[in-house]
Amino acid sequence: MKAKSFVAIGLIFCFICGAIGLLYRLQDYDAYYYTQIDNSKVKKLPANSDMPYEYSLDCYGKNGKRKKLTFKTYRILREDAYLLLEVRAFGVYRWEEVQPGDLPPKVRDQYRAAG
Repeated sequence: MKAKSFVAIGLIFCFICGAIGLLYRLQDYDAYYYTQIDNSKVKKLPANSDMPYEYSLDCYGKNGKRKKLTFKTYRILREDAYLLLEVRAFGVYRWEEVQPGDLPPKVRDQYRAAG
């Protein structure tokens, strides 16, 4: 009976450690992307939403790799403003406006090529 208890406790311990490791891996604290606001791509959500606007924009990592991201805001953002997006496992965690000079060189190159 003691052997079965030790095996059960060992399996539970392994499961908990695996779950913690998976959550840590999914959290990806270093995922930052840059985007430029295009208000033609904003979607108005229902009025009862606390974040009534949703943007789906092309974003670029510091290495210039493109990724489409969706995030919500409580207001329409300034047209052509550049944003730094902090992305975690379940999407955009937070954003802040940055100046064009703050963009990494590879991101700046992407916007020069597009514009």
